[in-house]
Order: sequence, then C-alpha cells, then structure tokens
Amino acid sequence: MRSLPVGLYRPRTFMESPITKMQNPQPSKLAAFYELTKPGIVLYVAITTGVGAFVGSRGSLQLWLAFHTILGTGITTAGALALNQYTERDADRVMIRTRGRPIPSGRLSPRSALYFSQALLFSGLMYLTFNVSWLPAVIAAFSALIYLAVYTPLKSRSYGATLAGGVPGALPALIGWSAATGMLEPAGFALFGITYLWQLPHVLALAWMLREDYRRVGFKLIPRGGGRIIGMHMVTATAALLPTVVSPNILGYTGGWYLTGALLATTYFLVVTIFAARNMTSAAARKVFLTSLLYHPILLGLMLFDTIRL
Repeated sequence: MRSLPVGLYRPRTFMESPITKMQNPQPSKLAAFYELTKPGIVLYVAITTGVGAFVGSRGSLQLWLAFHTILGTGITTAGALALNQYTERDADRVMIRTRGRPIPSGRLSPRSALYFSQALLFSGLMYLTFNVSWLPAVIAAFSALIYLAVYTPLKSRSYGATLAGGVPGALPALIGWSAATGMLEPAGFALFGITYLWQLPHVLALAWMLREDYRRVGFKLIPRGGGRIIGMHMVTATAALLPTVVSPNILGYTGGWYLTGALLATTYFLVVTIFAARNMTSAAARKVFLTSLLYHPILLGLMLFDTIRL
C-alpha cells in the first residue's frame, strides 16, 4: 500500500459525491496500524528466524516450535519497528520518503501508535517466553533494546548508528537458532555474522541514495568523506563475507552445494561493490542495493537446501 503525501490529504466538501469518495478511498485505520509495523521488514525477520531455527535443528525442526518462534519474533519486531516510527515522527514529517507514513500523515495519532507499539512489543516477548523459551525472548528483547535505545538516538549523532543497526538486524538468526537448540553455538554466531556483514553494503547503498533526505533531518548514517569512503566500507564488508560464508560448511552444517553457491554469489557481490566504489553514483549504489536484495535470499535458500540434503 502506497501512502499519499501529506499535501494530498484534504477534507471532503459538499461538492464531493459518493462516487468521488469511492474513487479516492482513504486508507482505513486498520491499514495504518498494519503499515506502522513495516510488514516487509517483519517478513524478512521471520524468514531469517525460520532459517536459523531450521539449520540449527539440522533439518529436524518441529512445526509447532517453528510456528511459535516465527510468530513471537514477528510480533516483537513489529512492535519495535512501530515504536521506532513513533520516536522518529518529527523527522518523518520532514523527509520526503517518510511524509506519508501513518503518524506524520495524520492517519494515526502519536498516542495510538505508542500504545499499539508497546502492546505489540510486550506481547511478542511474553509469547516467546511462554511458548518457546526464555533464551530466544532475551535475545529478542536485547535486539529491541539495541534498535530503540542505541541505533535510533545515534542516527543523528554518528555513523556508528549504521554499525550498531546491523546488530538487531542480524539477531533473528540467533533467536531462531537458540529456539531450536536451547543454546548459543558457534554456527549460530556464523549465521549472525553473515547477516550482519551483508547488511552493511545494503544499508550504505540505501543511505547514499537517500542522502539528501537524511541531510534534511541531520541523520549521519554514512561516513564522512563522500562516495569513495562509502565504497571502501562496502568493499571491506563484502570482502569479509568471503571467509564468513564458509564457516557453516567448516562447522559441518552445510555441504558442497551451499559452499559453491555461497562463494560464487559473494564473489559477484564483491565485484559489484568494487565497481561501485570506483565511482559512487546513485545508479551504482542502486545496483549494490538490488544485488544485496538478491544475495541474502540466495544464501538462505542454499542453507535450507543443504540442510535438507544432509
């Protein structure tokens, strides 16, 4: 669902007929609450959590455990994302990309968004605690804490926000792993490392494309020094992925199909970032961003395939 910019919202006048209203329906409040949770990101978190649990169980994950883990993590994530939008509502009113979000567009009041997000966050953590175990719930709570208390306030102060923001983005792999195994193991941290390193070129490419919007509100999500420095950071993170993607194979959780595919995909990703670093334009950043969108699902798919095969 695409939201209309603030300027396009207008009250109904006596000249507007029911037919006109049907042709230009206003989004419902339920749809606004749904949008507040950023469902696309919640879906990514759910997939990452599920893969972490499945690989950790070596393919023997019970369906009920998978359901409860994914649902509880999804609810918790939705609450944290909604609470983030409440916190950043003033900045969202300024940025072109975010003016149409539920709070700045006026479709939801800040108070409603606050109560809704808090209820979701608390419910998700309780759901994980009572239906899965305490360890995944603790990791999910830590993820929300880093996201809301470190990443969000740091965005206007330091590029360190980008580095910190990768932590809650990668912790779903550990939530799933701990739910399936009851512990934290080296292979679980390997999945965390892969997801963390993948995020850096992904978010840096997005930040470069949105740099004018971020400048309007003072967000410092890209390092000083311009496109060349950003390119170096992208290349460094992607190069670090090469040895990291091998670790699940070394630890005995994946086989030859994953290893071959992961190395080929990571090498291609690295080549794309190298070319972008040579001349960091918006088009080059977009190519890095689109490549990253394909890269992570491919890696997760290869993990699932090898886990089933082995």
